[in-house]
Amino acid sequence: MRDRLYIEDTRLRIRHGHPWVYDNQVLRSEGHPESGGIVQVFDIKKGPLGQGYYNHASKIRVRMLTKDLDEPINAAFFKRKIADAWAYRKELVDTTSCRVVFGEADGLPALVVDKFNDVIAIQTLSLGMDRWKKEIVEALREVTGVEKFYERNDVPIREKEGLRQLKGFLSDPFDTNLTIEENGLKLAVDVAEGQKTGHFLDQRLNHAALANIVKGKHVLDCFTHTGGFALHAAMYGASKVEGLDISGEAIRLATSNAQLNKLEGVCDFRTANVFDFLTDASRTNKLWDVIVLDPPAFVKSRSALESATRGYKEINLRAMKCLRPGGFLVTCSCSQHMSADLFRKMVADAANDAHRELREVYYGTQPPDHPMHWSIPETHYLKCLVMQVM
Repeated sequence: MRDRLYIEDTRLRIRHGHPWVYDNQVLRSEGHPESGGIVQVFDIKKGPLGQGYYNHASKIRVRMLTKDLDEPINAAFFKRKIADAWAYRKELVDTTSCRVVFGEADGLPALVVDKFNDVIAIQTLSLGMDRWKKEIVEALREVTGVEKFYERNDVPIREKEGLRQLKGFLSDPFDTNLTIEENGLKLAVDVAEGQKTGHFLDQRLNHAALANIVKGKHVLDCFTHTGGFALHAAMYGASKVEGLDISGEAIRLATSNAQLNKLEGVCDFRTANVFDFLTDASRTNKLWDVIVLDPPAFVKSRSALESATRGYKEINLRAMKCLRPGGFLVTCSCSQHMSADLFRKMVADAANDAHRELREVYYGTQPPDHPMHWSIPETHYLKCLVMQVM
């Protein structure tokens, strides 16, 4: 008999498609489940739920792969799932550079695969998925035709799964520096040293939302990182763009991207603490026509939500005070624990405290290659609001 876990699915999360079985849901087991191995999962009251991979060391005890108790979990299984994910992308997005697999939303929990031209970067963020890394690379090679692979498993979350951090080639070595295109812009990507898998692919639709609000305007891009919003603002006709980031390396890359697109005459990037900068700017009555806030995820856990919300509110309030009447605030959150409703409430509270009124111009989330699975709220992480501040 196969190893089995019996759980209490009180809210029917698992039955309705959420793949995470937490340790406190497990009531008993049969057999000797091996960490990284496949187990069958049953609701103690309502019967079979399917199969997933098990890890006794993880708070997420099982990550579900299929609702079929008897489906073989083998190389063919992963190839089929990856082929389905690739077919979906080919139908909906330009696959030159895109997210090929978005973990749970594609039925492959803890697997992230990004494609940059003819290079694929991979993250296997759990023990169960990491055990299939070789088969996953082979499936990706057969399905996409890509021959260059690099793993970016240099992330702390792997340690919670009993895995070490590492990165390196999963194919013959190649130059990890390349240039991709986004909305007509050229952007430098380093899959070995860039953040996450080398570059953030999820903001491209929100970047494009600047087109109608920046022409001839003075734009401030806070938390600019490698210049995504700033460069788009310049390309769309802004008269002057300032980009701020606390990371000197990010500023170097943003400046290089401006030069790559011949926009260095419009863009000025410099290192700064955004909170301090906006405080000084509001005190000295400095004003911009458009301000972009695209901070890193402030909310690392649900327990930190309250304090992180205060941080989001504070930078939004300060930014609103630095906008000319009728100017535009572009504000984002990539924190999965910050729901869309809570994000809107935070922005409204900031406007009230700043004594400004708001008109919504645009609301955006993730592009289709980062699909939001309605049974998995964690897959809806990115929020972007464009507000006219009056």
